[in-house]
Amino acid sequence: MMSGQPLFSNRQLFRLLWPLVAEQLLTVFVGMVDVLMVSFVGEAAMSGVSLVDSVNILIIQMLLGLTAGGTVICARYIGNRENTQAGLTGAQLLILSVLFSAVVTTLLLVLGNPLLKAIFGKVEQDVMENAEIYLRITALSFPLLAVYHSGTAIFRAAGITRISLVGSLIMNGVNVVGNAICVFGLKMGVSGVAIPTVIARGVAAVMLLSFWQKNESFRIRSVAHLKPDPEKIRSICRIGIPSGMESGIFQFGKLMLQSLVSSMGTVSIAAYAVASNLVTYLYLPGNALGVGMMTVVGQCLGAGEKKQARNYVRKLMILNYLMLAVICTLMIVFRRQVTGWYHLTGESAVLAQGLLLSHSIAMIIWPIAFLYPNYFRASGHAGFTMAVSVLSMWIFRVGLANVFVRGLHKNVLWIWYAMFIDWVFRILLFWWKDRQIRQE
Repeated sequence: MMSGQPLFSNRQLFRLLWPLVAEQLLTVFVGMVDVLMVSFVGEAAMSGVSLVDSVNILIIQMLLGLTAGGTVICARYIGNRENTQAGLTGAQLLILSVLFSAVVTTLLLVLGNPLLKAIFGKVEQDVMENAEIYLRITALSFPLLAVYHSGTAIFRAAGITRISLVGSLIMNGVNVVGNAICVFGLKMGVSGVAIPTVIARGVAAVMLLSFWQKNESFRIRSVAHLKPDPEKIRSICRIGIPSGMESGIFQFGKLMLQSLVSSMGTVSIAAYAVASNLVTYLYLPGNALGVGMMTVVGQCLGAGEKKQARNYVRKLMILNYLMLAVICTLMIVFRRQVTGWYHLTGESAVLAQGLLLSHSIAMIIWPIAFLYPNYFRASGHAGFTMAVSVLSMWIFRVGLANVFVRGLHKNVLWIWYAMFIDWVFRILLFWWKDRQIRQE
């Protein structure tokens, strides 16, 4: 159906996007609080948690890539006013994501410690011991996250983003309170950060499933809806698998960089952990707008409105740059103060400030390299973005970083310089692809 009328007014876009931005802000803030809390246990504990988080984020990003496929397919059905089919697609997404996460949890419980030793074998013993504890506990939470993200995927596809915001508020609230009790009250160390994470994700999963079942348009009406539907699974996987693989390979590359950092000593590990935690605020607007872009473009394409899809993408890109101008300026001006919150030693603090400064300046090109590709994914070109991500990651971000550090003996700052070159290469390929699509 092609109406010619705008599918989203500015007011509707605002109602779609502000909960996504608030949710990202909340998630990043709680992540920072987690790191601050574990910093009171010591730099070894903070470094151990940082190493495991690089593994956990890899898995979570693969899961989010899979659920992104469900979001796009559901959004297309909703754009074409087929809400029942959107609900059935959501049920198939739930099956896929829970199965995937259950397999991952099992593998981590059985092979987690050898995996950590294989990747981070050169770290100090106390760092490794903290990492092993944290991994064993947090691995239990992935099936719970699968339920949670499957629920948020279908609500986001429908533009009901406040549901995921409520879920995030509850989950992160439970997490922060639990951390405070377990770390400061019960003196549980790294376990005091990990156990509340599992509890919080379980609470959020139950709540999202409850919201899902109360929605008449999308709820799972019978066990039969959970029976595998090959056609819908293929539709989800056509977008979800390339997106999941792209996210997974991307995070695996970052994991290899974390391994490289781990060979540079505790000072570099701690500085890199703090700077990596702080720059998540710089990604916050783009990550939120990227989720909204998947919904908007999906519904536009479902309604046959390709021109509108491109116009909304342009509007979201401009919004991202406006938000970045404010956030990056604040981060540059107050970099000494914010790194000071983490109780770093003098050398680690100086290194963290340098990392934060360089990253804040380089964000001027980030939206083109990472926000805009969501348009390709939502329009059926997820395979191309995956290929670009793999190629650029391994040649530049990983390969060049190893040349800088191992070959030229540069410090940890040069790992991010290699990353910025990776961004430029992505932009060139996406520009070429965009020209092709316009000519079709």
